[in-house]
Amino acid sequence: MRRNHFCGIDSNTAKSFLRDRFEHGESVLFLAEQDNRTTGFVQLYPSFSSVSLARTFILNDLFVDAGFRRQGIAGRLIAAAVEYAASLGAVRLTLSTAVINTEAQGLYRTTGWTRDEQFYVYHLPIPAIELLSE
Repeated sequence: MRRNHFCGIDSNTAKSFLRDRFEHGESVLFLAEQDNRTTGFVQLYPSFSSVSLARTFILNDLFVDAGFRRQGIAGRLIAAAVEYAASLGAVRLTLSTAVINTEAQGLYRTTGWTRDEQFYVYHLPIPAIELLSE
């Protein structure tokens, strides 16, 4: 069984999930290709800010195949995402990364991203809602 490189998901399941996002207009995907081979991608999910009264995007996935890293592909994918978001009048892109992913953090700093120092991020798994209502 072929597995997705970055999260251990069966590739058919991942393709089905992504296809559903595209068919429902729920995400935008930019691909990097070299010699007819996909070398990386960036995926954006649209969002909105009530405070800013504007469109925003969540950069949810940025991936470059290990054999093609350190060639500027990630930077070009980020630039494509920024250009796309700007063309739609978005006021910002937002992303999160693992605390231990210092390589990605370095890339984000060099491409103009700033780490949020004002807000914490919290997650509430939906099954937990059942516990709250009991």
